[in-house]
Order: sequence, then C-alpha cells, then structure tokens
Amino acid sequence: MNPRFLFAAVLVALASLTFGVVAANRQLAPTTPKNTSVAQLLALSLPDSQGQTQKLAQWQGKFLVVNFWATWCGPCVQEMPELSALQKDLAGRNVQLLGLGIDSPTNIADFAKKYQITYPLFAAGMEGTELSRQLGNQAGGLPFTVLIAPDGTIAKQYLGRLKMDELRADISKLTKAVK
Repeated sequence: MNPRFLFAAVLVALASLTFGVVAANRQLAPTTPKNTSVAQLLALSLPDSQGQTQKLAQWQGKFLVVNFWATWCGPCVQEMPELSALQKDLAGRNVQLLGLGIDSPTNIADFAKKYQITYPLFAAGMEGTELSRQLGNQAGGLPFTVLIAPDGTIAKQYLGRLKMDELRADISKLTKAVK
C-alpha cells in the first residue's frame, strides 16, 4: 500500500473524528431555556421523595414532562401509574418525567413508598402552585402537566387528568421533530 495514501487516510480519519467530537459536544451542551418560567423551574433545588435535595437543572437539555400534582387530588393519583409506565417505556430516550407535588415532603415521601412511582417526585409546596401558574396554569387546577422541549420552550400544556394516548403522541411527534 502506498505510504502517502495511508498517511492521507489517517489524516482524514482524525479530522473527521475531531469534527464529530466538536459537533457532538456543541449539540449536547445545555442551553439557557428560552422561557423564563422554565429557567425558574430548572433553577430550583427541591427535596425528593427520599428527602434529598436535588437540582432540577440536572435534567436540562432533555424533553421534560413536568406534572404538578397533590396526594389529595384524585385525578392526580389516578394518572400516576400511567405516568410511571410511560417513564419505563421512555427509558433510554431523551425524555424525563418529573412530579412536583403541591404538598408536604412527608406526604410525598409516604405516597412514593406506598405507590412505587418510577420517576422522581419532589415536594414543591405552595411555591409549586405559583410556578405552575407561571408555566401556564392560569386556572390553578390540578393535575397540570407541561411538556418542555430541550431548548427550554414550552411545547404543550395539559390541565386536568391526562389522556395518555395524546401525551404519548405529542412526545413522539416532538422527539422525532428534534432528531
């Protein structure tokens, strides 16, 4: 084999690899959310169902399904097993469900143990009510769910008990559009 050809092939391969790494890092780096309410959401640190404080920013850059709920809200409790199943189905994809409970940390911890929810639950308290309003829940009702794109834009809002077929279709459509 010609040594010049081999040298040129190696240089092209290295240049391609370098370009790929740079492009991937640029594409995967989280950006500042376009919506200020989404930025506020991602700036929060909240106690999870185990009592550990977590930064919501750890999920920045993913499609987020943020569900505002309460332990005393019947429709909220009814949809949670379906949301757990959805999170399992979406494992390995760039989609994360987050439950923000308008309730006390103790009630949320007890609820999580009892129902074995498969996605992170957080105690947002009354601050969560105001945040849900800022994200579009003008009625202040529960459950309220918001679908947030990786760039921080609000893709869709749902007030009341979710229609899972609609949510799944919306997630599918949005994730395909971003690829």
